Amino acid sequence: MDLSAAAAASPSLAKAVDTYRKAVATAATMTAYAVLARGMVRELVPYDLREAVSWAASLVRARLKPLPAERRTVIINRLSNDFQNLDDNCFYVDAHVYLASRIDPRWTSVPGDGNETEASLELSFDVEHTDMAMCRNVPFIREEVEKARRQDRELKIYMNEGFSWRGIVHCHSATFGTLAMDPDLKKSILDDLDRFLKRKEYYRRIGKAWKRGYLLYGPPGTGKSSLVAAMANYLRFDLYDLDLSEVRGNYSLQKLLVRMPNKSILVVEDIDCCFDAKPREDCKAAALEQAAASGNTSGSDDDSDAPPPCRPGGELQQQKITLSGLLNFIDGLWSTSGEERVIVFTTNYRDRLDPALLRPGRMDMHVYMGYCGWDAFKTLVHNYFVIADHPMFPEIQGLLGAVEVTPAEVSEMLLRSEDVDAALVGLAEFLEDKKKKAIA
Repeated sequence: MDLSAAAAASPSLAKAVDTYRKAVATAATMTAYAVLARGMVRELVPYDLREAVSWAASLVRARLKPLPAERRTVIINRLSNDFQNLDDNCFYVDAHVYLASRIDPRWTSVPGDGNETEASLELSFDVEHTDMAMCRNVPFIREEVEKARRQDRELKIYMNEGFSWRGIVHCHSATFGTLAMDPDLKKSILDDLDRFLKRKEYYRRIGKAWKRGYLLYGPPGTGKSSLVAAMANYLRFDLYDLDLSEVRGNYSLQKLLVRMPNKSILVVEDIDCCFDAKPREDCKAAALEQAAASGNTSGSDDDSDAPPPCRPGGELQQQKITLSGLLNFIDGLWSTSGEERVIVFTTNYRDRLDPALLRPGRMDMHVYMGYCGWDAFKTLVHNYFVIADHPMFPEIQGLLGAVEVTPAEVSEMLLRSEDVDAALVGLAEFLEDKKKKAIA
């Protein structure tokens, strides 16, 4: 059956065939017109004018077509430009470390021609992205590499000897995850440390030294030293344990403190034992009383060889350094000798401290390290036995609410046996005994 017969048998097919024929006829007509127009142009329009029109059309197309983006390339040589110092370029080292585990098409490694010291890195980017590349990416690389190095390096703890510090490797394994303390308090300390690390520009803007002070107080055995170690491990800061009894005077103290590097933690343990327990106001009153008894109504003891009972400023019992000398480093003129530092004082008796130490702006955060509560106990049990529940937990929870026991005491009882049942039975007996003694 031919196409005409099929179209006659089917009206819809006939309509489609008719449409097709009209489209073919139209296309043929348009083609004929195009051929005719081209011929007329060739015959009627001069050659020079046709060339001019073609050139103008190409110019318009070039203007409308977007130009390729202008590129810039920054070359980072392996060696620094200081010919007197042929050490590796610090940023080259940082960028090389950063790119070692990443693929970034903007960076190209260029080996030296047979000389490794002539190697370089090239960073290519569009001109419009110059600010992003130089002001954001470069500092970001430095910060990321520095953060990775801090995480990988060994921490040290330093002790003062004369005018210098002597350091050893610090291997304390305490972390905020293993600390036996109230979860809310733990979170508040972590949040405070994170906020401190991010506020460099803020401290500069308000004109304050970039430092943070913490006073840890509470009964012995409540985990103050463990918290200091956890802070060091979290920040990856070295510890500088300052023994004030080994410092010969205020000048020696200044020499020690200014030699501390940035990103470090200064620790003064048992600060209440380092200085006279009496506040400065009481010291002044005692000095006046002694002066009145000796007939020196001016309150001056310059004519007497006998020292006053205590000196204004809370002087060390050995009378070597003054409290004011230490405070001058915390928030005085010497406080700006370094930045990104944490200062931690610990004490078992906060009420014995000179009010000058407690003034706002010196110890920014006061942290009470209390007795072992239920959450702290669960942390300790998980540390020692990796369990989250036990049939004896309800009994021990009740006993912990009835007696005062330190985390150190609970840890000692848990260490007595590697069997969790035996350890918890021993702890329950210990707590029950403390409860009976408290009632008696």
